[in-house]
Amino acid sequence: MSETIELDRKSNPQEVRGYALYDWAKSAFETSVTVAVLPAWYAYLFLKANGLTTTIGSIEMQGDAVWSFAVAFGTLFVAIISPSLGVIADRRRIKMWWLRILTYVGAGSTFLLAFAPMLPVDTQWLWLMVFFMLANVGLNGAGVFYNALLPHMGTDDEMDRISNLAFAYGYLGGGLLLLVHLGMVLSLTGDWVIPFVMASSGIWWFGFALFTFKWVPEPPIENEMPSLGFVSSAKLAISEIRKTLGEVHKFRTLFIYMLAYFFFIDGINSVTALGGVFGSTVLGITTVDLIVTILAIQFVAYPSALMFTSLSNGGKIPMVNIWGPNKFKIMTINGIGTKRALNVSLVGWVILCFAALSFAPLEYTDHTDYQVQVEEVDGEWFYTPHANVLDTPIALVDGGDEQIWAESTLLSWGIVQQNEDISEAVIYEWAGFDDDGNAVAVSIGPLAPEEITSLTSLPELFEDTRFSISIRDTSTMVGIDHPTNLGDGVIDFIPETVRDKVWGPLGISVGIQFLILGCAMGTLLGGSQGLARSMFGQMVPETRSAEFFGFFGFFGKVAAFIGPLLYGFMTVMYDSRMGILSIAVLILIGAVMMRMVDLEEGRSDAQAEDARNRGLTLDNE
Repeated sequence: MSETIELDRKSNPQEVRGYALYDWAKSAFETSVTVAVLPAWYAYLFLKANGLTTTIGSIEMQGDAVWSFAVAFGTLFVAIISPSLGVIADRRRIKMWWLRILTYVGAGSTFLLAFAPMLPVDTQWLWLMVFFMLANVGLNGAGVFYNALLPHMGTDDEMDRISNLAFAYGYLGGGLLLLVHLGMVLSLTGDWVIPFVMASSGIWWFGFALFTFKWVPEPPIENEMPSLGFVSSAKLAISEIRKTLGEVHKFRTLFIYMLAYFFFIDGINSVTALGGVFGSTVLGITTVDLIVTILAIQFVAYPSALMFTSLSNGGKIPMVNIWGPNKFKIMTINGIGTKRALNVSLVGWVILCFAALSFAPLEYTDHTDYQVQVEEVDGEWFYTPHANVLDTPIALVDGGDEQIWAESTLLSWGIVQQNEDISEAVIYEWAGFDDDGNAVAVSIGPLAPEEITSLTSLPELFEDTRFSISIRDTSTMVGIDHPTNLGDGVIDFIPETVRDKVWGPLGISVGIQFLILGCAMGTLLGGSQGLARSMFGQMVPETRSAEFFGFFGFFGKVAAFIGPLLYGFMTVMYDSRMGILSIAVLILIGAVMMRMVDLEEGRSDAQAEDARNRGLTLDNE
């Protein structure tokens, strides 16, 4: 006679807090290090050591290319081994053990990033690249076992709340530390600031993860297998993966969902990964705009994650009361379920991508708007660079050959950069870096400018560039590749029309437009990521959670590789807005495929598999 049991276990509040605190912990690396600070620091150290390019093997590559290949290698390495690690973790009580080990790798590597300045200049960028890759291996590897704990944290009906709560903790924790770090970077000086950001992010990750290790127990395993050697473990993993791939008929709904997940998470990850690049290169937003938007995403995503929990399960949401001012009432809404709530967020992502196509900087109307502002003062010609271009020797190098060309072009016309004291205007010639890695700019002035009778032809030299130039009261030119110059792209009619009908009349700058985009992203991130993981967790057998979450991680990491590749291909073939359109299509395909996913059937399949693996019968059998 078979035993009848309830397979799901009610959640323990302390365990749930411990689980959520791991998201709080690791988000320090994902926000402060990966997004905000480390890429710029790496680019600076790479330039100090190599200039614009370096040769690896026989291939000449720029710093960003080397960086992207290193990150891709680390990500794909974890993606490939994730299913194998999951198979072993489901047969031995080692989920928490692996979570600890990979956290030590990730947090420890993050902490060690701070020691780069102690090395010779030529090797500092290599140190950053190697330990950032190791930190990513720790982060993504730990994510497999962290996600695999979710089905063990509570019942299926609690999954939305627990998953979204963890993401909410992550957004809030990462946002708070990012606010501190950015405040330090922008307001403090000294070589210690950026290393401090790296070290404190690693300590934050490790320190809060200790609560997870203390409060979250190792999930129980029925009939735990004995420890195996490396070769035996590898053989078992390969055989079990083949078996899993041959069980499509047993988990039909789950496999359909995994395919849909591949498409929509590919699009979502691409938007989050490429949003900053799109904003900087296509929209021309400033660094300050980008920082403000990053912070907005974090703090908007926190309450949005909790809001989507209410949307899926039902809850209390504040609504404005029309009976009088300064009053509101709490309305209880009926939950629409995990699947429908996730579909709402996916539809929102598609709309968001199409909305991003309409964003465009306003056309320049004032002399001071232009990146290069030329004017005559007391019979001499000067140029004043805009705040975000040509303002320092470092910016000259960071910008590459085109900025150097723009500077030399102005100098060749005898136009001198204007200092605060116009009588002390001098020309600086870029001289690279000294032996200690310090920027060197040699003064070759002040020089008396050549006598210029007409500058009308100067703006024409900027026609095929990404710069804009204004000669006061004379002429202006916006380069063909400048963000405000629309009309050459296949779908440029969209941003042109919206700019003429909406952004321009309302006076909404591109910085505000990008902030709107960021707030919308934060709102949808709060729902899509948590609900996607929750829905998967509800359809995964607890007895095989690490195995299936290994595949979950594999699909997510491969998607993170393919999405940017598609964006890059479409951008090369057409333009960046077509790249964004292709991302919208990916999310739309995933949303359409969700129509074929029967969540209740998937949950039943998971419960049946758990019962078989435990030698039990379900209540309804």
